[in-house]
Amino acid sequence: MQRKVMISCAVTGSADSPGKNPAVPVSPAQIAQSCIDAAKAGAAIVHIHVRDPKTTKPSMDGAHYREVVERIRASGTDVLINLTTGPGARFSHDPNDPTKAGPDSTLRGPQERVRHIVELRPDICSLDMGSLNMGSRVFINTPDHLQTMAVAIREAGVLPELEVFETGHLLLAKKFIEAGYVKGPGMFQICLGISWGQPATPEAMTYMRNLLPSGSPWFAFGISLHQFPMVAQTVLLGGHVRVGLEDNLYLEKGKLAPSNAALVEKAAHIIEVLGDHVATPSDARNILGVQSTARN
Repeated sequence: MQRKVMISCAVTGSADSPGKNPAVPVSPAQIAQSCIDAAKAGAAIVHIHVRDPKTTKPSMDGAHYREVVERIRASGTDVLINLTTGPGARFSHDPNDPTKAGPDSTLRGPQERVRHIVELRPDICSLDMGSLNMGSRVFINTPDHLQTMAVAIREAGVLPELEVFETGHLLLAKKFIEAGYVKGPGMFQICLGISWGQPATPEAMTYMRNLLPSGSPWFAFGISLHQFPMVAQTVLLGGHVRVGLEDNLYLEKGKLAPSNAALVEKAAHIIEVLGDHVATPSDARNILGVQSTARN
């Protein structure tokens, strides 16, 4: 049976990627335009981080989030806005005193990590459902902090995208749904290929999919060279897909992606070749139970 498959586009992320591919948007104006272009190419959802325009480094500046959101809304573009809450969770040790945070750490309290969600009230926001050794650093999301964030997100009327990087994250997310911190059945994002979480393999995706609550809409992605194989695998397993320059800088081997829109177009082609349809933003709102793309 043909399905309507949603495409989510993660447009910039927080990795040190602008120097590797000049198409990675940095300023609020560039990020907003990349979101608009991705929507025109077929993305129903745009997942948004912001950066310091001067340094290109990841930022938590609420003014940057506000400018991006206001530019998208003012454009009249029909797309669901998904803001990250991931920044504020990275930890590395001070090399001279392991009991203290090093200069690259970005740890913040849960209220600060969701302040822009409460103020801007996007359609969706990410909620990373656990801690993880991520490369050489630690991505810290304690259950108590996640509970505080989940309740604030719920009270703001925003749909949390439950990002799960390994099995324990998924089980904690299910517990949050059972406890009422997150409205069931939940919307999940299965994140594959990130060091040191679940690998980007059909077996890992299938195992994670089989643990989801019944009736949960779910997305999945693989990073780097795994992006498009995981698009196909996700469609075959009944999920929805994520692509974008946050996760992958290449359109094909040896060829840098010229834009987020180009990655969305390739994902849309895969969906159609496999016999399904690309979901519109209106379709996505119906599937996810999201009422409106514009908030006051």
